[in-house]
Amino acid sequence: MAPIEGAHEGALMIDGYDSKSCNALQRPFYRPVEAALRWCNLTQHEGMILQSLGDDHIPKTGQFPQWPCLQANTEKILDAILHGEIPHGRDGKSVPAGEHVARPRLTVRHTDLREWMVKYHPGRKPAFLFDEIERSAHAAINADSFRALQADRDAARAELEQARKWGNTIVAERDALLGERDSLRAMVDKMAVPGERAEATYLTIIGALLELVRTPRSGRDSDAAVIRELIENYSDKPGISKTTLEAKFADARRRLHST
Repeated sequence: MAPIEGAHEGALMIDGYDSKSCNALQRPFYRPVEAALRWCNLTQHEGMILQSLGDDHIPKTGQFPQWPCLQANTEKILDAILHGEIPHGRDGKSVPAGEHVARPRLTVRHTDLREWMVKYHPGRKPAFLFDEIERSAHAAINADSFRALQADRDAARAELEQARKWGNTIVAERDALLGERDSLRAMVDKMAVPGERAEATYLTIIGALLELVRTPRSGRDSDAAVIRELIENYSDKPGISKTTLEAKFADARRRLHST
């Protein structure tokens, strides 16, 4: 099989392979020094370290002066096993609490080591025991509380999305109502203001009626008399005012006599 383009450092990439489905640093169980060197992020030197230790698998004082934490962390794990804080086993198989196991065969399970780390060293989250999300979370947040926070976040996102959809619907309905309002307003304005031809017709009719009602016998011998009588009887109606009537009557007479 030819290497797939983009394969990292010449490794073959198989389509569909999920590189995040496991942690290459993890094992079902560890000897104390194997856990300690992972804790110290020294896995790239694991072969050399284990070869230097020999069968005892316990770092000696001053053996690795460049990595003082290797001995310190190994001793922390051994001390926790001695005091029953971490269940231990023999070559990966659990044994009853207190049962003696020779140092070269002493092991701790991954899950037991992780629980011990959470309880006794909450500020330390080595990569072989905790995933990226757990390591970035605050020490006071455990897996259960983190999942609870995730659930709350997902619920809040769902509510926000629902509210966004509801808001979009309301805005669309509002825009539709505004459109109808503007359309109705335009229709009303068009109806309320007569066109030029209609205005001319109205003024002609007013001028003709004014000619008819103005007679000395009826006491309406002038436009002023007609205006006075209209105001006396219809002053509560829109447009019935002295100024308006005078202007309209003048326009009506001009329109009547110009046709």
